[in-house]
Amino acid sequence: MTVLPSQVDAVGTRYAAALTTVVLAAALVTLPLPISTGLIIVQGLVFASGAFLGPRFQPYGWLFRTFIRPKLSAPPQWEDSQPPRFAQLVGVIFVVAAGIGLVTGVTLIAQVAVALAMAAAFLNAAFGYCLGCEIYLLGRRVTR
Repeated sequence: MTVLPSQVDAVGTRYAAALTTVVLAAALVTLPLPISTGLIIVQGLVFASGAFLGPRFQPYGWLFRTFIRPKLSAPPQWEDSQPPRFAQLVGVIFVVAAGIGLVTGVTLIAQVAVALAMAAAFLNAAFGYCLGCEIYLLGRRVTR
């Protein structure tokens, strides 16, 4: 099977979602401590690299390709990278909202934004349901 540069390993995106869930859960339980700000910034950079460079080039994708994928059999499926890229962009938006909440001292905004992003990541990690991807596909259907 030929893998196109615009395709990503579906297992890899679930792995990235699992790491995202862990990072955001840690940020949520430590809000408003400074460690939570650091975790949110790190996750924001991961989201941004996935959104603007593609899921293959984000740090979690590299970890998956380097340490996990070699131990697994061939990928069961490849998917278009555009829906996951959009999902990463949605993650950036939630992290920015969390940052605004932290900067303005409205911790509730940060808590809600982080919790929503974490819930979306958990859906992908646990059930393979990428909420951001589904929103992307719905948008494509509506605009055609």
